[in-house]
Amino acid sequence: MVDEINEEKLFQILFLHLVYSFQNLAIMQLGKIVNPTTNKVEKDLVQAKNTIDILRMLREKTKGNLSKEESDLIEQVIYTLQLNYADEVEKESKENKESKESESTDEKQNS
Repeated sequence: MVDEINEEKLFQILFLHLVYSFQNLAIMQLGKIVNPTTNKVEKDLVQAKNTIDILRMLREKTKGNLSKEESDLIEQVIYTLQLNYADEVEKESKENKESKESESTDEKQNS
């Protein structure tokens, strides 16, 4: 017979699962892991930011209603994702700047 767990424990497990699901989605959107549907690494920073914002909203809406474990987890996940997001935005900005500088150099050489 399967051990029964109380509703509070079940909800804690489901909450942790939800946070981990959003974390994995954001990591995929940041281009850090392969999308299992397409088998490709796909970066979508707009969607990654939306997913991080959903986690931030979830944190605010559940504030004062979480166990220490749940609260610590969501804080750590948001913090880590925000750092990764900032790194990816900076990397993309540098790539765009280098691309524009390269195009400008090519145009000058062709003139």
